Amino acid sequence: MTAAAKTSAARARYLMIGGFLGAGKTTAVARLAQRLTDAGQRVGLITNDQGRELVDTQMLRAHGFATEEIPGGCFCCRFNSLVEAAQKLTDASRPDVFIAEPVGSCTDLVATVTYPLRRIYGEQFSIAPLSVLVDPVRARRVFGLERGGNFSEKVIYIFKKQLEEADVIVISKSDTLTAAQIAELRAALAKEFPRSEILAASPRTGAGLDEWFAKICTGEQTLRRAMEVDYDIYADGEALLGWLNCTVQLSAAAAFDADALLERLARDLQSRLARAGGEIAHLKMTLSPDEGFGGDVAVINLVRNDFVPELSLKLESEITKGQLIINCRAELAPDALAANVQAAIAALTLPESGLETVVSHLEHFRPGRPTPTHRDLNPAGAPTA
Repeated sequence: MTAAAKTSAARARYLMIGGFLGAGKTTAVARLAQRLTDAGQRVGLITNDQGRELVDTQMLRAHGFATEEIPGGCFCCRFNSLVEAAQKLTDASRPDVFIAEPVGSCTDLVATVTYPLRRIYGEQFSIAPLSVLVDPVRARRVFGLERGGNFSEKVIYIFKKQLEEADVIVISKSDTLTAAQIAELRAALAKEFPRSEILAASPRTGAGLDEWFAKICTGEQTLRRAMEVDYDIYADGEALLGWLNCTVQLSAAAAFDADALLERLARDLQSRLARAGGEIAHLKMTLSPDEGFGGDVAVINLVRNDFVPELSLKLESEITKGQLIINCRAELAPDALAANVQAAIAALTLPESGLETVVSHLEHFRPGRPTPTHRDLNPAGAPTA
């Protein structure tokens, strides 16, 4: 990135990367943050969730990035907390760029977050185009391009509304599809969302990131009347999703393979939730050892019932004690979600090592009705026609 592309001293750059649960947002945020850091810019990250004890926050901090977490509601409902988080990061390191990752079940971000930021704090932030990442396999199923497990109609309403408000739609994980499949999905997206620019990229391999990053690091958000949202359907869709965050303390008499344990737990949860009739939106887990360096962590992700759990970060070495964090979002009743997670934890017996598990935190719930702090439908400077 050239010096000309650096953010001016007067205003920090505000970038928001949205997308449905499991779209690859956190991997993309880490990639962008590293790219900006390597270019000499100071970066502050803001994560967001309906609950607390977030895998995303731990993973980003493990990469060494300054990260603030906003739990207990989405950015739209915690707007003042978003501003406070940016201020904390400013006080600590004066970032040139803020990268915000909203809750994966949240939409209407333009009207409730970026337009209010522009109106109230325009002298502090320059607002980048809104990027929305989309998991290509999930999207192909939503738009009828292939068959497979899917969400119910009201959850899909949120999925599509996220894409409708995007300035840039990024077909994420492009390395998992053929060129023909990507072209077919690109055509379907362009037909349904003609106002959005559509790109394809792979946060994992780096393919296609240069074009996308250049656009959001230098371009400005398009000003237009914000989309209409039926908040009754939106609220019903979010309420269909079970939300679970769990923290487990692990200890064993003999060392055990942390990476293998995570993979085993993910496969067990995948099987249990499928049998319970739930559609997994995103299962994320981290395992960090009590001993060793503070940034050591193993991370595993599962984004569909029929997907293979993927270890994105590994510990490599065996451990005897550690902390396991489980974040699971699925279209399943929260009580059923919790019962299956607890059963899977109880099944984590390793007789050869004497593994013991103690649940220190467990919360499971349905997201409440979104109630935005602000909602600016028609910003100053937007075309009237």
